[in-house]
Amino acid sequence: MKSTTFDRANLLCGLLFIALGAFFALQSLTLELGTAFRMGPGYFPLILACALILLGGVILLQSIRIEGEPIGHIAWRGMFFILPAPIFFGLTVRGLGFVPALFLTALIASFASGKMKPLTALVLAFCLTIFSVLVFSYGLGLPFRRFGPWLGF
Repeated sequence: MKSTTFDRANLLCGLLFIALGAFFALQSLTLELGTAFRMGPGYFPLILACALILLGGVILLQSIRIEGEPIGHIAWRGMFFILPAPIFFGLTVRGLGFVPALFLTALIASFASGKMKPLTALVLAFCLTIFSVLVFSYGLGLPFRRFGPWLGF
């Protein structure tokens, strides 16, 4: 009898996806679902949660069939800069406005790489901000404040 080996990274990832999908599916059931033609507020989150559960199941099955590499070191620097960046944006976009909040968010996230130089990070944040303002403000015409009340505008 052949012993079964697991790809630990895919096993953990699949279980995490299934758990998160189940959590969000249960949360969406507390909202009105509606039908496919007349969707309620819980319909789309339920569909996304089911897709996440399905994806987790596929990854879980793959972890049984394929032996992978061991889990390596955790990229703490990346997590320290990438995870807080969207949280910072969400907390400051109304007060600072879209332009400064996005610029600072891109600047924070750019330092996730140890190879990023300060001048390169500034140029990257500036270009991303200009591109986003052109696309979202002028191209799509989204109604948001470019500069917020915290800055006196």
